Amino acid sequence: MYHCHIHIYLAGLSNEAAKVIKQMPPLEAFTHSFFESDRADGSLASKADVILADLQNKNEREELQILREHMADSAQLILLIEKEQFLALQEDLQVVKDLWILPMTEAELTFRFLKWQQEHKKDKDFWQTSHFLDSTINSVPNLIWYKDKNGIHEKVNDSFCKTVNKTKEQVEGRGHAYIWNVEQDDPACIESERVVMTTKKTWVSEETIMTGEGERLLTTYKSPLYNVDGSVMGTVGVAIDATKERAYERELIRKNHTLETIFTTMDCGVITHSLDGGRVISVNRAALQILGHESLEELMSQGFDLCSAAVVAEDRARLLDNIRSLKKEGDSVSLEYRIQHKNEGILHLMGNAKLIRENGELICQRFFLDCTAQKQQEELARLEARRRHIELIQALTIDYNLVCFFDLCTGEGNALRMNDEDGSRFGSAFDGKISLEESMEKYIQEFVCEEDQNLVRESLRRSRLEEELSEKLLLYINYRACVHGEIKYFQMKAVQAGAWDESRDIVLGFRSVDQETRREMEKKNLLENALAQANRANEAKSLFLSNMSHDIRTPMNAIIGFTTLAASRIDNREQVELYLQ
Repeated sequence: MYHCHIHIYLAGLSNEAAKVIKQMPPLEAFTHSFFESDRADGSLASKADVILADLQNKNEREELQILREHMADSAQLILLIEKEQFLALQEDLQVVKDLWILPMTEAELTFRFLKWQQEHKKDKDFWQTSHFLDSTINSVPNLIWYKDKNGIHEKVNDSFCKTVNKTKEQVEGRGHAYIWNVEQDDPACIESERVVMTTKKTWVSEETIMTGEGERLLTTYKSPLYNVDGSVMGTVGVAIDATKERAYERELIRKNHTLETIFTTMDCGVITHSLDGGRVISVNRAALQILGHESLEELMSQGFDLCSAAVVAEDRARLLDNIRSLKKEGDSVSLEYRIQHKNEGILHLMGNAKLIRENGELICQRFFLDCTAQKQQEELARLEARRRHIELIQALTIDYNLVCFFDLCTGEGNALRMNDEDGSRFGSAFDGKISLEESMEKYIQEFVCEEDQNLVRESLRRSRLEEELSEKLLLYINYRACVHGEIKYFQMKAVQAGAWDESRDIVLGFRSVDQETRREMEKKNLLENALAQANRANEAKSLFLSNMSHDIRTPMNAIIGFTTLAASRIDNREQVELYLQ
């Protein structure tokens, strides 16, 4: 899988030797590039992965010194020397990968370079294998470790270190007690490893170990490791920390038990039967009462085929299909159906069926509740809501000149009533098939006063109508329209139509409120005029009194009293109305 390009520096090699080396093909996964010089060159040495240096007829120590100073730490140095030069280089051989003794034939040189290639490939193959192993074990959440036969950890993965909160340098080379922060090695751990090395088989177990953070439950897989001679040299372990999972499992079992207890102690029917329905394993008293039977024998005698004979015919096929759709343990389905009770008529049941395993057998466990009263209340509520909506719509069709129905989801609608007797000419905007946006926009542009157009347009946006009518059943919009050149006052009323939780249907009613509005405006003007007259009278009285002398004012007390009563300042509408009467 890997690829390795090798830079080879030929320092001082003869042309014949360099030619032999360069002609040799690279092994699989390798490529070569060469550069040469007659003598050792520090700049070339620094770029090389491998240096082949011919020191024959040269100052060997000087040449070697240049190469040592500039070559990379990872570079390999191979010296071609005469046998007599060995003693001079003996003290510096620690940096030398290999020595090739000259003179050599072409065959010998070829053999030597091939052997180096093979050794180098082994090194890279080993690197790849180690890389594969480390990448694999460090990428999984499970704990992985390798031990010798004395229980010393030789290698561990990242998850292991994270669990024990120690580095690999701290863990590798140490035993169980130090790693897990306990006083002594765990006897169960020691025993399981002894069994693995003795039987030479994988051992699977759940082990509870003590750590610095308390007890941990591990599901552990341990296998033997073999020496080169086939003897057991240690063990490899893989552990899944199941502490949280077991706690979750216990909590889930507890909650399920609590839930089942609630179901069985309340008025809930519980029945368990075989998958084919031919055998009822258990049934509680509530189930028999709901189904209208006195005993299990009566239930079976009247025909039990996955469901009671009391289930109404229209619901039986659907109920059987739902139960038969369950295939494996844990599969469940919730459903509603009706039964014909022998005393109480049609009952509505809310049920649940689930496949469970009991004593090794897969069976069906079912719960059901009588929800007839709830269904009846829901139906009455729907009927009452529909009745109220019908009354509102009927009221609109009686009192309003134009009544339209619209679906807020699509904007489409139709006119329910059009009465233009007052000359409002609504029909010109609502003829034929209508839509909320187009019809209302045409109406607004043709009839609504320019000052009120934006108000009406904004109020009739579908999103705005839905938002407003979701909070209240009715919505009123007052505006002015131009009819035959005259400004008249109109009112628009929007109400919900039908079940609001199922659809977004509305009814819009339009009517003229011109006469009522003008009467209110006239009354308002009359009241404001009366207030103004009363205030002017009060101001005249004050001026008159300020101009009278003290002597004249006394005989006039009676007149002043009357004037004060008649002309006192009137500052609210109730007083004005009383005054006008």
